Parts: sequence; C-alpha cells; structure tokens
Amino acid sequence: MARRPIAAVTGLVLILEAFGFVFVNYVLGRVVEGQSMSLAGLDPDAMAAGAWIMGGIAGLFLAVCGLFLVLAAVKDRPALGRWVRIALIVCAVVHGVLGAAAVGLVSWWAFVWMMLVVGLLVLSLLLYGRRSDALHDPEVDAPPGGPAEPPVKPSVPPGGNGSAATA
Repeated sequence: MARRPIAAVTGLVLILEAFGFVFVNYVLGRVVEGQSMSLAGLDPDAMAAGAWIMGGIAGLFLAVCGLFLVLAAVKDRPALGRWVRIALIVCAVVHGVLGAAAVGLVSWWAFVWMMLVVGLLVLSLLLYGRRSDALHDPEVDAPPGGPAEPPVKPSVPPGGNGSAATA
C-alpha cells in the first residue's frame, strides 16, 4: 500500500520545512536587530525577539506534525488520532493560506511548493483516515450484533387490500 511512503515523505518534508522556517526567522531577527529597524515606532529588540519566538513556535509545530506522520508511517497505524488529524488539518490550511500569499510576495514556484505540501498533507489524511479503513474491512461497518435481518413484509391476502370484507 502506498500510504506508508506518502506519510514518510510528507513527514520528512514538514521536518525540513521546520528547520528552514526557524533559520529564516532567525536571520530575519538578526537583520532587524543589526539594522535597528523599527516599524511604526516599535522597539527593534521586541521585533527581533518576536521573529525568533514566532520562528520557534512555527518550527516546533511543523516538526511535531512531521514527527506524527513519520511515526504513522513507521507503525502503519490504521487511523490517526483526533488531535493529530486536527493538527494536520491546521497545518494544511496554513500552507494553503501561505501559498496564496506566496504568489504575490515570492513567486509562482513558492506557490507550487506550498500546494504540493498541501496535497501531500491531504493525501496522508485521507489514507490514514477512519473511513478509508472502513471501506476495506466489512466488519468495521457491521452492527455489533451481527448482520441485520431483512425487514418482514406484512402478508396481504390475494385479491384484497388487507381489510376484511363485510357481507
């Protein structure tokens, strides 16, 4: 099945993105700090610290999402947990929004990269979702008491509508 390699590749891509995001925010903070830049009178040290904190938080989030996908690929669990799926959905939405912003700010290549990551995330979510396993295992959708019996049709006497005729 292709879900293990897809989850592994997606996880590794997210972990590499985490390192890249932390590095870019570190450089951004250093530039702001070194140039003593301010925006609308904000303290340059606060702006540099904000860039470093945001880079750390976003990098940690990406790394954790990537780690969840790598672990899912290694263990090949039948379904991801609810909170893991929510985190991966948030990650996909953020990549979609950043991809839309990247078209105008960076280039179409950045947009293509972000949409590729969104596609990998959505594909991983679909392949490790609860419904995909239910389609392959008929016992998952079966009721707990076993197979349901067909409903009983009421018998109607031939030539009548079911009511007694009065004579």
